[in-house]
Amino acid sequence: MDFETIISSFALDEQPCNVNVPVAWSQGRTVFGGLSAALMLKHMLSQLDDQNRKLISFNCNFIAPLIAAKPFTISTAILRNGKSVTQIETRIVQQDSVCLVSLACFAKQRPSQIRIDSQSKPKLINSNINSANTIQYKEGIFPAFVQHVDLNMQAGALPYSSAESTELHGWMKLKQAPTNIDTELYILALADSWPPTLLQLCDKPSPASTVSWYVEFLQPLEKTHLNWLGYEAITHQAKDGYSIEDAKIFSQSGALLALSRQTVAVFDS
Repeated sequence: MDFETIISSFALDEQPCNVNVPVAWSQGRTVFGGLSAALMLKHMLSQLDDQNRKLISFNCNFIAPLIAAKPFTISTAILRNGKSVTQIETRIVQQDSVCLVSLACFAKQRPSQIRIDSQSKPKLINSNINSANTIQYKEGIFPAFVQHVDLNMQAGALPYSSAESTELHGWMKLKQAPTNIDTELYILALADSWPPTLLQLCDKPSPASTVSWYVEFLQPLEKTHLNWLGYEAITHQAKDGYSIEDAKIFSQSGALLALSRQTVAVFDS
C-alpha cells in the first residue's frame, strides 16, 4: 500500500478517527514517524475551515512507541482561531496511552513591506540522481518503510559505519509518486525518512529515537514539489546520549521548502 493510498484510506475527517497502520510501514516495532506525523497533519487539515491558512510550522513530540498493526485513535483540537493564525493540537492515543502530541500553526498571508528571500543555497543542486547512489532495500537490514521510499545518498555514510562526518546529504522521493495530496504531507513524511546523522558515527548497531521534531514550512508550496527533494542534514552537537540535528529540504530547482530540527536519543553504550 503506497503513501497516498494509506493516508487517504482512513476516515480522517472523523473526530476522533480510528487508524491501523500495516507492518510494511513500520520502523522497528513502531509506525514510521514520518507517516504518523503526516496522519496527524492530515487530521488537522480536515478540521481547518479556512483553506487560505497554510501550514507554517509543525511540532511533534514522540512520547511513547506507536505499535504498528495495532489500532490507535487520532483526535484534534483547535486551540485558537485568530484573525490571521490558527493553532491546532493533535494527539495519537493507543491502548489508553498518549503516543504522540503535535502542535501546528496555520496562517494566511497579510500585506507587508518586509521581504527577505532565503539565502540558503543547496550543495546538492549540481549532483546527479542515479540508481547507483540509491539505497537498495533489504528486508531485515533496513526498516520496513524504506521499501516505499527512494533515498539517493550524495554525502555522508550509512549508519554504524564509524564515519567521521556529521553531515548527510541526498535526494529523496516516494517510490509511488502521489498525485492528489497536500505537498506539506509529502515533505513531512520524507523529511523523517533518513536515519539520524549521528548513527553514521557509531561503530555497531545502536538504537536511536526522535524525542522531539520541529519543521517550518516556507510558503507557497506547489504540486511540482511532489518529486525528488534535496535533503541536507548536520548534527550540531551530541553529548550525554542526545543530539541536535538540523536539516534543510530543497526542491530540484534549489528553492528552500522547509527547515527541520530534531532532538535524537541514541543508546550506543
